[in-house]
Amino acid sequence: MPQHPLTPAPALGNMHNREREMIPRALLWGMLGLALSTLALAGFSTISDRPHVGVPKDGKVVESRSLILEGLDAQSVVIRDIDGTLLLDLPHGGFLTVIQSAMARARLVARVEGNPPMRVVRYDNGRLVAEDPVTGWSAELYAFGNDNKAAFERLLNKTK
Repeated sequence: MPQHPLTPAPALGNMHNREREMIPRALLWGMLGLALSTLALAGFSTISDRPHVGVPKDGKVVESRSLILEGLDAQSVVIRDIDGTLLLDLPHGGFLTVIQSAMARARLVARVEGNPPMRVVRYDNGRLVAEDPVTGWSAELYAFGNDNKAAFERLLNKTK
């Protein structure tokens, strides 16, 4: 196809070099090095039986309560006592809905049928944990901030 005399034709050699330089070779080697070093560290930790760091310390159960969390949609949650007594019906459950959704996902993966009760447990070392005895799933509630922790503390202290 004829070119206009003032428009230079694209140089195929320049186009090829530009595509090669979109991700610099040094960056690719750096990413490979990072991936391999991460794999080496994880492998060393597993092989050497190094003790886990950042795992919450065990404690004695001070208080616990079994509850049934029912997610109605993406925002609302209903919370019942194990005898079926309605404790809360929240159209905007906030963090309670987040925990209910995470637990429901763990139950879906584990193929748990129905909606068995979960537990809110307070330990003597200050930990507050939402536990699903059926799947072994748990969430350390104190790690999500005081406001979110307080939502479950109110459930723990609510009249039984």
